[in-house]
Amino acid sequence: MNRLEEKYRNEVVPSLIEKHNYSTKMLVPKLEKIVVNMGVGDAVANSKMLEAAVSDLEKITGQKPVETKAKKSIASFKVREGHKIGCKVTLRGERMYTFMDKLISIALPRVRDFHGVSPKSFDGRGNYTLGIKEQLIFPEINFDEVVKVRGMDIVFVTTAKTDEEAFDLLNELGVPFRK
Repeated sequence: MNRLEEKYRNEVVPSLIEKHNYSTKMLVPKLEKIVVNMGVGDAVANSKMLEAAVSDLEKITGQKPVETKAKKSIASFKVREGHKIGCKVTLRGERMYTFMDKLISIALPRVRDFHGVSPKSFDGRGNYTLGIKEQLIFPEINFDEVVKVRGMDIVFVTTAKTDEEAFDLLNELGVPFRK
């Protein structure tokens, strides 16, 4: 079992039961999945850019990404419906906890001038979105092999009903929120 998963079961669940007065531990919110999304707008002009992004995302998450396509045409961006314009990975179970552990303990502390992540990025339904400006903060990415520095969105999907419950859950799991 992963270190973070063990922490969730042994420390986070009892702490949240005490704080929110849940009648059973099945009511305690948990992390359902983590979706890592990388938009590759320049894939329209150069399909090699998408391949590079896919390989970077695969190195970071340890899982093969799905290429995402444009839902509708936007002339000003030179995007046609059906063009491949990004990639994403949905992590669950052991891989999810491993990725989150790596993100919290290794990647985020490597961000320059890092003061914590914004506590305002909740969506109202207990999910949290985190934007990262460059993929270089992950140890798997070799600086010399990077085709282009690009960011990504990381969405933590929880079973929490409110943002407050989700905040408490992620805070207990060790997400470094800004004070």
